[in-house]
This record gives sequence, structure tokens and C-alpha cells, in this order.
Amino acid sequence: MPREDRKTWKANYFIKFIRLLDEYPKCLIVGADNVSSKQMQQIRASMRDKAVILMGKNTMMRKAIRGHMVNNPDLERLLPHIKGNVGLVFTNEDLIEVRDLLLSNKVAAPARAN
Repeated sequence: MPREDRKTWKANYFIKFIRLLDEYPKCLIVGADNVSSKQMQQIRASMRDKAVILMGKNTMMRKAIRGHMVNNPDLERLLPHIKGNVGLVFTNEDLIEVRDLLLSNKVAAPARAN
């Protein structure tokens, strides 16, 4: 299956981001440094039916949030926190339960030799 061109991919990302902002009233910002793809897959599987995890380019996230601030001005508080390798977890559930579920999937990284 061929990959869609960049313009289409970005347009679809913005549509998905805005749909999630409209659909879910609660959001968590999560750091994803040193998280393997297998661990991310396990986290997504454990969150199914409770929350949606959206990763992406920081500039695209900021642009989508700025474009949607007309509908929800409180989104401006998210902007300073979108730095580094972060993702957004959208949910309708209790934020503490979702956070605890995320933390239960946390794996200790092996020590690095240096």
C-alpha cells in the first residue's frame, strides 16, 4: 500500500487532532523519551476503550491547537508544555485512573555504561 503524500498526511493529521479535541474533554500530556515501539504498542493496547494516544510533530500539534483556540481558549495552557518527545492522551475517563494505567506500563530502563 503506497504511503500518502505529505500534504494529504498533514491534512488528515489536523482533522484527526481537531476531532479528538472536540470528542474528548480531558487530555494528558505524556513524555515518550526512551519508550520502545513494543512498549508503546502495549500501552496503546491497555488504553483501548479508555483513551486515545496521539503522537506527532510538535509544530503540527501547536498549529492545530492554535487553530482550535477559537472554540476552546483554555487550550492555550497546553502550548508551553509541548516540547521534546511528547504525546497527548485524550480521554473521557477519570484522569487519575488513566494516569495510573499509564504508570503501570512504565518499565525501568537498564543502566547505561558511561
